Amino acid sequence: MNPVLEMHGVSAAFDGREVISNVDMKLTGGRITCLMGPSGCGKTTTLRLAAGLIKPTKGVIELLGKTIEPDTGEEDLIDIRRELGVVFQGGALFDSMSVGQNIAFPLKYCRGMEDQERISSMVLDMLDHVELGDVRDKFPSELSGGMKKRVAIARSLIHSPSLLLLDEPTTGLDPMTARHIDKLVLDLCDKFGFSVLVVTHDIVSALGISDRVLLMNEGKISWRGDPEEWSRSEHPVVRRFAEGMISVGSMEGRGT
Repeated sequence: MNPVLEMHGVSAAFDGREVISNVDMKLTGGRITCLMGPSGCGKTTTLRLAAGLIKPTKGVIELLGKTIEPDTGEEDLIDIRRELGVVFQGGALFDSMSVGQNIAFPLKYCRGMEDQERISSMVLDMLDHVELGDVRDKFPSELSGGMKKRVAIARSLIHSPSLLLLDEPTTGLDPMTARHIDKLVLDLCDKFGFSVLVVTHDIVSALGISDRVLLMNEGKISWRGDPEEWSRSEHPVVRRFAEGMISVGSMEGRGT
């Protein structure tokens, strides 16, 4: 199957400081790839590059058959972004819009739809897919954290993107709700056949849903493999990251 995303020697710098360096990555259709790493390692910058929100300072990105290079124009980036589904950390719902208006937004922005009856039907259908009832008239402030995540996922998928990008989808959720979100992502990927790139520091989530795991450290991808290979790996960066996450988890469990 043809890749939906490829990065070739991609680097990104801000104020003269290189945040990611010489990154290579390939995502194929219908598969879930999780990009893990400690805070500040460049994960979110990589996701922003994959979303066409920023341009590389070096290298080439092939995204859904289109090319992003350092000199790619903003209009071309806007066209590319319309073909993607993106869920930012925290959901990034529009607080002044109802749930229905939030979910409908890509239909108008990305697809130019104006048929209100059709839009309403699609919103209800997508709410069903993310296991929510008819909460169209509620506002984000009236929803729990898990419900907000599911609304954000519904909004990202309603215009049928080929690639879904998730930034820390389980952050801030209790373990049971986090695993519910994991299962939802798996089920939706299986049902609709899109590809997924998940940026996360949640090892349980990454190993539970991914076909492929990438570990980033200091702006570079230091390790790649599948969950089974991760469990057997003695790579020092893998062990250091895993032990660090266990340590953080135990500290949180003690309320420190």
